[in-house]
Amino acid sequence: MALPIHLSDSHWERLHPPLLEAGSYAVDPDPHGPPWRPWEEIGAQELAARGIFEPFGNLSDGPPGTVLLAPGDMRGTGLIPGRTEGYCTGIDGRGGPNLACLGCGLPVGTRMDDCGQWQVVRLLPDAVVRLPGPPERPVMDWSELPADGALRYGLGEFRDIPAGVALAHLVVAARGGPVEVAPGPVAEALGPTIAALLPSGEGAQRLDLAGPGAGEPAADLLLVPVHPQTGEVWQPQGGAVAVPVEASLWAELAFPPHRTRLPAVGGLPAGVERDDPLPPYPRSLYWPSQYAFRRALARMAAVQEPWLRAVLTRRTEW
Repeated sequence: MALPIHLSDSHWERLHPPLLEAGSYAVDPDPHGPPWRPWEEIGAQELAARGIFEPFGNLSDGPPGTVLLAPGDMRGTGLIPGRTEGYCTGIDGRGGPNLACLGCGLPVGTRMDDCGQWQVVRLLPDAVVRLPGPPERPVMDWSELPADGALRYGLGEFRDIPAGVALAHLVVAARGGPVEVAPGPVAEALGPTIAALLPSGEGAQRLDLAGPGAGEPAADLLLVPVHPQTGEVWQPQGGAVAVPVEASLWAELAFPPHRTRLPAVGGLPAGVERDDPLPPYPRSLYWPSQYAFRRALARMAAVQEPWLRAVLTRRTEW
């Protein structure tokens, strides 16, 4: 599957679910893990070659191409004694590989499951040998995505992370100009943040949502899904600029869960004082992750342009 965009951030001091579904894997093309290098040691040319255009976060000089798995999918490995450092409730992998092959004893990867981290195993690329196995899950057609339950996986309270990444793509697509958000779930979820970042006024570009099963309304900018297996961005046909959105967040915006109404007679059982089932929208407004927003921008060449610097200078908080 495509590398989950949720790696862009996490929620501190909170237990996270496994990053990947059981039976799936992803490959991270970026370096990961120690050793860590100061930004001052790397010139702009080398950073650009790595797809980084602004210093942000830690800079890893570890191996690129680690293979990510759900921890429960691991077999034939064990923890290396003395490599189980963590903050409070698990292992954070700060010292590098902490899993070894039970057969030969060589380090093969790193398990992470501490609070504030996505639960995942990263296998060293040199330790992975691809062998024949059962057929992989077929790549879904775009038309199959709206009905696929996998789009709901792993989002929940972490929807602010893909929202922050989508907002970064939107600001770049709009080139810092005014944006008019179409009424509906998109306006409710992202409207206040867009208003805080971008100006309003004449010449505003209209923002709406499009994709498989959701149609393609007339707009200048369209929030469209990223295929969860291939990472391909759905492309509109009417000439609008595509703004990629992680598939599960896109599905939540395009197809809000339906609320089943209770019967008008009979009332609720004694002691029940809430809606059942729960309302389809969050009970309080959530704000896109600023960390995911800035991290995504740091990996876009547009972050070097003066107009984007002006946007970030004008409003750095929301």
